[in-house]
Amino acid sequence: MTYLEKLSPWCIVRLKPNMQNQIVARFRRRSDAEAHLQVLCRLIPGVSFTLVFNVGLEQQDLNTVK
Repeated sequence: MTYLEKLSPWCIVRLKPNMQNQIVARFRRRSDAEAHLQVLCRLIPGVSFTLVFNVGLEQQDLNTVK
């Protein structure tokens, strides 16, 4: 996860078939992400989107937890 991605943890994810997904947009604030999600759902009603808080743990962070 890059530094820029860490600055924007709120993600709108497009849910695809076969358990696949695609990050559509990233935001710093939840309210901004929710507003954008509402617009996407209105513009593209046949597609499933969800809002997630993406906290990516670095590999070295995972080693210290064990």
